[in-house]
Amino acid sequence: MMAPPLGYPGDPERDLTLRDGSVVRIRPIRPDDAPGLRTLHSRLGSESAYQRFFTIVRRLPPDWARALANVDYQRRVALVVEAGADLIGVGRYEPTNDGLGTILFDAILQAATARSFRRFRAYVLADNRRMLDLISRFTRIDSRKTERGVTELVFRLDPARALAAT
Repeated sequence: MMAPPLGYPGDPERDLTLRDGSVVRIRPIRPDDAPGLRTLHSRLGSESAYQRFFTIVRRLPPDWARALANVDYQRRVALVVEAGADLIGVGRYEPTNDGLGTILFDAILQAATARSFRRFRAYVLADNRRMLDLISRFTRIDSRKTERGVTELVFRLDPARALAAT
């Protein structure tokens, strides 16, 4: 293990006892975890990998692993769970409110509203949590139905939650 990187927070570090009695360690990710991320990814099932990356990624490319293992511990934080020397889980947060998808979604809603459209219908893959969450955060959902892995949403712009036009 290398020395902890600048800004490395020690407070999330702790041992956890799982239901089966085994003990694992949770801690912030470090740049030297990149190879462990690639190994963890290689053990994921195809559905789990798809839900993480929204595409089929058979092997995590080394540059992706490096990017995922390098965080600033403020705006971007990732925690890993390790059993011995193996990474067995990872979770992260990254701010997305000003992300391109959010900006584009808001712009298209504003453009439609300016043209007197008030209700919208979207068809979203049921496992596309990011898009479903985005629609839920910035609109009022009138109806939601999922069939064959596709969620159909009917919604209206919610002025109280919409982004300010830029």
